Amino acid sequence: MLTDGLQVTTWGDTAAETSQAPLLEVRHLDKSFGPVRVLADVGLTVPAGQVTALAGDNGAGKSVLIKCIAGIHRPDRGEILWDGAPVVVSGPRAASSLGIATVYQDLALCDNLDIVANMFLGREVWRHGVLDEARMELAAQQVLRDLSVTTVQSVRQVVGSLSGGQRQSVAIAKAVLGEARLVIMDEPTAALGVAQTEVVLSLIRRLAERGLAVLMISHNMVDVFRVADRVAVLYLGRMVAVERAADLDRRTVVDLMATGVSDRFAPAPTDASGTLAPAALGRTRGS
Repeated sequence: MLTDGLQVTTWGDTAAETSQAPLLEVRHLDKSFGPVRVLADVGLTVPAGQVTALAGDNGAGKSVLIKCIAGIHRPDRGEILWDGAPVVVSGPRAASSLGIATVYQDLALCDNLDIVANMFLGREVWRHGVLDEARMELAAQQVLRDLSVTTVQSVRQVVGSLSGGQRQSVAIAKAVLGEARLVIMDEPTAALGVAQTEVVLSLIRRLAERGLAVLMISHNMVDVFRVADRVAVLYLGRMVAVERAADLDRRTVVDLMATGVSDRFAPAPTDASGTLAPAALGRTRGS
């Protein structure tokens, strides 16, 4: 929705239909730092309207992969496709212009600023040479309302006074403010209590139900199997599985994370990029 020059994403009340074609596709991605090869021939698809969980042990390459997608690292080889067309993600601003929003584990929030100031940090709205506080406040309220974030009493609360779950909700709202189509989250429930985790997991499902693609890094298998439609597993920089969550279980994913193989796992057909065959892309959780 465009309101007086301010771009804000709004959603309807019903879930968007899942597209058969992936919104994001990574093909044959390689990345090295000096002699250390961190990613090797990685393939991944991320469909709209679904939560794709990215699992892997420490050092598997998860953070490097999402930073390549987010424009922080430049891959040494391979390609990234967006809506089926090859793109060069030259930096975070280029990723943002495509509709890729990333919420890192540190959340990148300023504790001494209120929710409105944090959500518009670096993209403030001006009118006649002064900050248009009223428009930014209304836009912040609208985004939080669209995401059904009800735990925040006021958008003028200082972020330093919020709980962990509330801070994560604000960081997600900040990420989707504008025209985000893919939201990447790095360990969104790390260090959260039970109640706060429930809030964040519900918000993640809500994003997918409203048609956004979600790519979530997580070590927590309980969280993964509660919200994910698909699970991708990295092992020592290689993608060893991209499967429907309904076709996996916790033990199988842990085996794949720890050793790269599992006697309980039979891989689905893959295409030339090493990702799921097109027929599997539209399958959703529990289907």
